[in-house]
Amino acid sequence: MSQPWQAERVVDADLALALIREQFPGLGAGRIEAFGSGWDNTAYLVDGEFVFRFPRREIAVELLETEARVLPRIAPRLPLPIPVPEWVGRATERFAWPFAGYRRLAGRTADVAALSEEERKAAAPALGRFLAALHALPMDEVDLPSDCIHRLAFEQRMPRMVDWLEGLREGELVDDPEPLLRQFEGEIPQPRARAALVHGDFYARHVLVGDDRRVCGVIDWGDVHAGDPAVDLSIMYGFLPPSARDGFARAYGPIDARTARLARLRAAFHSVTLTSFAHSTADEALLREGRMAMRNVLED
Repeated sequence: MSQPWQAERVVDADLALALIREQFPGLGAGRIEAFGSGWDNTAYLVDGEFVFRFPRREIAVELLETEARVLPRIAPRLPLPIPVPEWVGRATERFAWPFAGYRRLAGRTADVAALSEEERKAAAPALGRFLAALHALPMDEVDLPSDCIHRLAFEQRMPRMVDWLEGLREGELVDDPEPLLRQFEGEIPQPRARAALVHGDFYARHVLVGDDRRVCGVIDWGDVHAGDPAVDLSIMYGFLPPSARDGFARAYGPIDARTARLARLRAAFHSVTLTSFAHSTADEALLREGRMAMRNVLED
C-alpha cells in the first residue's frame, strides 16, 4: 500500500548545494550535510549555520510558500523562537519547485532528546504559554489557508488508521489496537473552521529543547493555517503524560470539553500515524516517541 509520506522527488546533497550557490552566491555556501527529512521536505545544514528545506512532494510546495509568507509576520509576537525564512529559492530547470532557507535555531528536537516524565512536566507550561500566544494572534493580518486536508475529519481517516494499527500489531509494536479504536466511539464533535491561527503539526519532532532540557523553539510550520485549536492542543495528550496536563492547561487557559475531546482524538490518530511512519523509515527516536504517545493518550 502506498504511504502518504513517500517522496516524489528527493534532492541529494550535491544538487542542494549547487542550487543554493547558484541562487544565493552571497551566502558563500561551503559545507553541506543531511539534516533530516519528513513527509514533506528534505533538509540540509549548510556550514553548520543555515538550514535549507527542499520539497519531497508537490503538495509541500504550497506549504513552503505559506511558511515564507506567514512566519516573518508572527515570529516577533511569539514567546519562543521560530524559523524565519530569509532565502526563498525559485523553481528552475534543475529543480522545478521552490525551496527555502533560514538560520538554524539552537537546540535539538524533543524526540531525539527523549525527555523523561519529569522533564515533560517541566516543559508543559512553556508549551501552554506558546500555544496561548499563537492562538490569540489576529488572523486578519496574515494570509492564511484553511484546513484544506481536514485534519480532524476522523470518519474519513479511520480506515487508514485501522490499516496502520493492523500493521503495527503484525510488527509487534501494538499488543491490542482496540483501546485506541475505542477512543473514537460515540459522538465526535465537528471542528470549528478558521477559529484560530494554528501550527497544524505540533508534536515532539517540531519542538526544540536546549542543553538544559527546556523548550527553546518550535520548527516546521508548513501546516500553519486558520483552523481549530484542537489540532495543536493534541500535544497535551500525546507528548505530555497525565501528570503534566494540569500545568499545561493552567498556562494555556480554559479548554472546553468539546475542544479537549477533539484534541485527544487528534492525539490518538497522530500517535498511530507517527508510529507507522517511524517504523517504516526505521527512525528509532520517532518510533519511541510514537509508542509513548499511544500510551499517553489512553491515560487519564
